[in-house]
Amino acid sequence: MPGETASGFLRLFIAIAVPPDVRQEIGRAQAQLRRCSPPGAIRWTKPEQFHVTLKFLGDVHTGQLAALEKSVAAVCAGFPSLELSANGVGFFPGRRRPRVVWAGAVDWEHRLGELHRQIDETTLPFAVADKPGTFTGHITLGRFKPGHRVTPDALLKRAEMLRDRHYGNWSVRDLEIVRCDLTPAGALHTVAATCRLGH
Repeated sequence: MPGETASGFLRLFIAIAVPPDVRQEIGRAQAQLRRCSPPGAIRWTKPEQFHVTLKFLGDVHTGQLAALEKSVAAVCAGFPSLELSANGVGFFPGRRRPRVVWAGAVDWEHRLGELHRQIDETTLPFAVADKPGTFTGHITLGRFKPGHRVTPDALLKRAEMLRDRHYGNWSVRDLEIVRCDLTPAGALHTVAATCRLGH
């Protein structure tokens, strides 16, 4: 099974998929940022793997997958569909010494944070709770490699130009439990289960 370790664990996260048309627009912005970055400084996410992470679980035993799916499905059944909008560019934890460059994902009804809270709570038997704080919906564009934590001015200027860029809207009708298989060529993502939102 892809993503399964020798000890029978799966590296999992729970995410919202990004549709192809929105991924394409975000990919265009990512390409601009990439041209403004030193070669090898950032590990860039493949556009086909763009997603909004609601919960990173880490290693979960294969025997717990069915129970995890049941718990997530129960939350989804009681939660209505969302309308998301992808916009702009930002940095975690900040612009000057970042670890992550991202595009924002927001819902104007402000329910995404509540969905994250419920998913975080229901997955406590399978992973540690997220740190307290405001959840920021985002799509990771790249991660800075060790030794490259000072942001080049050219990248900052390009990110500022993209600050108000709109990449598209989409309706979220389900969540995905995703397996992540770490390989020398990069991470491989495979959907392990899909859980439908209530309506």
